[in-house]
Amino acid sequence: MDWMTRLSPRGRARVAGVFEFLEGNASSQGQVFLLGRLIVTGDAAATAHNILANETLFRFGFLLSVAGVAFHLVWGLFMYQLMKPVSSTLSALSVFFVITTSVLQALTAFFYLAPLLVLQGGPALDGLSTAQTQSLAMVFLKLNGAAFQLDLVFFGLWCLVTGYLIYRSTFLPRVLGVLLMVDGLGWTLYVWPPLATYLFPAIAVASGLAELPLQFWLIVFGANSKRWYEQAQQTQVSEQVAITGGG
Repeated sequence: MDWMTRLSPRGRARVAGVFEFLEGNASSQGQVFLLGRLIVTGDAAATAHNILANETLFRFGFLLSVAGVAFHLVWGLFMYQLMKPVSSTLSALSVFFVITTSVLQALTAFFYLAPLLVLQGGPALDGLSTAQTQSLAMVFLKLNGAAFQLDLVFFGLWCLVTGYLIYRSTFLPRVLGVLLMVDGLGWTLYVWPPLATYLFPAIAVASGLAELPLQFWLIVFGANSKRWYEQAQQTQVSEQVAITGGG
């Protein structure tokens, strides 16, 4: 793990960008595209048939969902290290949102796999009819969707805090922070899913305009190391003055 501590601010930014890219692709492929190909809205029987007939694809989607959790934690760690010189308090708050989001991602992964386990049956389900097991599988899929939407709310909160940190930073373009805050506001609308569903086209556009440029900038350009160290020093001096004054 020593290589992580030896990385320059530019290197940390690039690692954060890579893992942001990996997390975004793993989570979207697993939770949205692959699962969406198998679910038939309002038809539990057809959905059950698709899952059992495409078990390998379904399990692959589950693995992508689990991988997304790991990628998100690494991404969040490096973003915390990168943004800490701006505000240690807000950076810590962003870590709280990352951990909460990752826990919810893990919960969605559990609900993701549950329908397959139910449909394959077992002694505990011998008393249920085929229609009942299919309905139970659909319930788990709905719980998966609800957990995923709550995950998006906390991800939106992370975007708001991190966007503000980027805006206040001197080592990343401020426009990236503004775009990320707008993106975060959109994702937090999933606290009321009907509203978010209605506004999803606008939310998707905001997401594309914020997250893709941020990933590109972090991976290609990273952070300005000189300005990062300067801001870190200024923040450290300010905190020492505040502690001394408070004493």
